[in-house]
Amino acid sequence: MNTDDGQTPDGIVPAAGQAFTLERNPHGRLVLRREDGCWENVVPVRAFPIHAPDDGIALMSADGHERVWIDRLADLPEATRRLIEAELAVREFTPVIQRLIAISGFTTPSTWQVETDRGPTSFVLKGEEFIRRLTPTRLLITDAQGVHYLVPDLNGLDRGSRRMMDRFL
Repeated sequence: MNTDDGQTPDGIVPAAGQAFTLERNPHGRLVLRREDGCWENVVPVRAFPIHAPDDGIALMSADGHERVWIDRLADLPEATRRLIEAELAVREFTPVIQRLIAISGFTTPSTWQVETDRGPTSFVLKGEEFIRRLTPTRLLITDAQGVHYLVPDLNGLDRGSRRMMDRFL
């Protein structure tokens, strides 16, 4: 429920409810300005980073309070959208697996050599439980260091990659 000034009772302002500006300070941190205040070191956080990465983004203050809710990133002015996308890119490192090159063995732990959208790499898969199915064809793989790798579409992988992946699914 919104109050007369467009805010919800806990002070969250929907992006459509009030004008705000977002800029970088001299230290490279994001600064949020609204009519009712200014917050330094704000951080954008995706509500649904895998299923709907451009929908539902909160701008969180340094003290952990949500200050602005953005329904759709595409609805923002281009300069603001670019600032948020750049900040999210730094925070969210999720390489996309494009091809499996080799797997050290079909029991875990195993070392995977893969080609990602960020270049070739290798990682250790500790156990099959670290391969999580998000949809029937979309996977999220977590390596031994906690890095998440995304397979957006199993059917989009080449035949050899799918054959290697099938042994773990």
